[in-house]
Amino acid sequence: MLVIQRIQSVFLFLAFLLNGSVFFNALYSHAMNDPQAWIGLGYAIILTIASLGSLGTIFLYQNRENHRKWVSVLLLVQIITIGFSVGIYISLGGFGTFLWDETIGLGLLILALGAQLYARKKIKDDIELVKSMDRIR
Repeated sequence: MLVIQRIQSVFLFLAFLLNGSVFFNALYSHAMNDPQAWIGLGYAIILTIASLGSLGTIFLYQNRENHRKWVSVLLLVQIITIGFSVGIYISLGGFGTFLWDETIGLGLLILALGAQLYARKKIKDDIELVKSMDRIR
């Protein structure tokens, strides 16, 4: 069975793409240009973990419980990434019509969170399906 045929793998790959696209967004460039260097470095590290974590968890499909556990940990990392992004976004001057590019970056991270949540739901559905088939045997 190919890995990418499973719907949760598609959504985890989508989360990888969405997180990775933030590296090319104005929100990331503002974080890197911040006078406090630790903010840009911390944001780059947590965004890299969130992005590569989504890609890495695709290959844990053989052990469903382990797969679900790592996706749940990845959800926490994604929430921390969104928190970092909101902090950077607010430090730019709050919410307004002049921050469209930064808003798109924040939206991409929220969409990635949604993709990870849906992937975790589908992994849970797979676990329940296998358990129900075991009861029938």
